[in-house]
Amino acid sequence: MLQNTLIMKKYKIGILGAGSIARAMAWTAGQMENTVAYAVASRSIEKARAFAGNHNVERAYGSYEEMLDDPEVDLVYIATPHSHHYEHARMCIERGKPVLCEKAFTANLRQAEALLRLAHERKVFITEAIWTRYMPFTKTINAMVNDGTIGTPMTLTAHLSYPITHKERIRRPELAGGALLDIGLYNINFALMAFGTDISEISSAVIKSDEGMDFQDSITFKYADGKMAALQCNVFCAGDRQGIVCGDKGYFIVDNINNPQRADIYSADHKLMRTVSCPPQITGYEYEVQACIDALEHGRLECEDMPHSETLRVMGLLDSLRMEWGVRYPMDDAEV
Repeated sequence: MLQNTLIMKKYKIGILGAGSIARAMAWTAGQMENTVAYAVASRSIEKARAFAGNHNVERAYGSYEEMLDDPEVDLVYIATPHSHHYEHARMCIERGKPVLCEKAFTANLRQAEALLRLAHERKVFITEAIWTRYMPFTKTINAMVNDGTIGTPMTLTAHLSYPITHKERIRRPELAGGALLDIGLYNINFALMAFGTDISEISSAVIKSDEGMDFQDSITFKYADGKMAALQCNVFCAGDRQGIVCGDKGYFIVDNINNPQRADIYSADHKLMRTVSCPPQITGYEYEVQACIDALEHGRLECEDMPHSETLRVMGLLDSLRMEWGVRYPMDDAEV
């Protein structure tokens, strides 16, 4: 008697860019059961071949276009600087390739709107790779905000900083530099996920570099229901990376809003009540990849965890903050 056997499709991931974040994705795709790190593309064939050899990637391409023309590529992960995301994601969409695009999605809101409009017209899947949006532990954290664990939550603080002023992507306007698009959007996403989007007022302060990029940002969201979120990020120094949500019956501390592994829950008299830990993970990137696969399997053009409306919301917030601070990029004046 013949036995039906379900054969799992192995999604072939094409990685556009060969930097450090691309290495993490190659490892992740190689460890997942239903994906393979199939191809990598760089503007340098030597760099692409070295990357492929070091990370067990089957094919190396010396141009992005060549990889995108490979019919075997099922999903493209864009791992280039966010200054180039619009150009590279557009190349993918025009060739009908589903896209997982690193954060920040684009350099500004106009680029994001144009990309999503094109993706909808061509019926091509695309989503933003803001990995904390896809992590199961993030859902655990968000549930603790609303389930009475700390009573009625009213205050949120989030701090994220790294000593990275020497990085080209941080210093240069043409690379859409500064702290906000590189790390500050983690703070913003943490607040939006925990406290929602009904923001009635935003106030902020900034310290800028000689090149005019934001190097230290302080942002406060005032919510219509009286909640408040105080968000700080900078590229001058190392920080605690913590997110803290406070209520009238206690508070909890998330150890790292960039990749949360633990949340310590305290009573109103500062006694540790319990600790909630993140389940084992490969790197954390597997959740966004799996979300893409689930969407593709069901014929969707976006992910439920980071719908296009949320990407546009965040890009709009980033734009408004930059405009208030006078932080401008060359692409702000370019046609899309």
